[in-house]
Amino acid sequence: MSIYSVLRANLCVNRSSPSGKAHSAIAGWHCVALLLCLLVLTGCNNGMEDQPKYEPFEASTFFDSGMSAQPLVANTVARGQLRADSHLYAGQVAGRPAEEFPFPVTAEIVARGQERYNIYCTPCHGYAGYGDGVIVQRGFSPPPSFHDERLRAATVGHFYSVITNGFGTMYSYADRITPEDRWAIIAYVRALQLSQNATMDDVPADEQPALEAASDEITGTVTVTVVMPNND
Repeated sequence: MSIYSVLRANLCVNRSSPSGKAHSAIAGWHCVALLLCLLVLTGCNNGMEDQPKYEPFEASTFFDSGMSAQPLVANTVARGQLRADSHLYAGQVAGRPAEEFPFPVTAEIVARGQERYNIYCTPCHGYAGYGDGVIVQRGFSPPPSFHDERLRAATVGHFYSVITNGFGTMYSYADRITPEDRWAIIAYVRALQLSQNATMDDVPADEQPALEAASDEITGTVTVTVVMPNND
């Protein structure tokens, strides 16, 4: 039966009788529903499945390269990723490794550096920085000690470059540690170096008496009486 026949069968009724009026109303709603279905069906075609757009890795005849996905224009920078501060983001000043931190080092920054150091650095470098971490104890090549004269004299920019780019068997941590946290780790490494090589002159003058007193208690002479058994 055609759609025309369905519409005619529903509309051609005796509308003067109550039953005819009811049937006419129902037939009207049927027609509306049928028309809506027709509108929906007209939108269902292959055009929605095969839209005029490029899919990943699809070739293109529009561009000379033949690729639909074009590389970024040279020197393109994403919004918020300019990073023009070479001191903070590259560890360099005037093209040379920085000798100073890009921001004041506070106790909070050192504490943050200790936290990050314990997570990322201790497996190789150990907690005190002597290069005796747990994977070294299991056979991995040991890294140099932070307390070697060469690394004690190294610039903070050198440490930033190593964390960012890797060095020797150490791979880059640029995708794991943010620039700010890299500087925090370096601040903690400096604290480790000072802790293992400090002298009394490095202690503030008003705190030296208390430290000397504590040192005397630790290094004071202790007399130990040993009682040997009598074998007679």
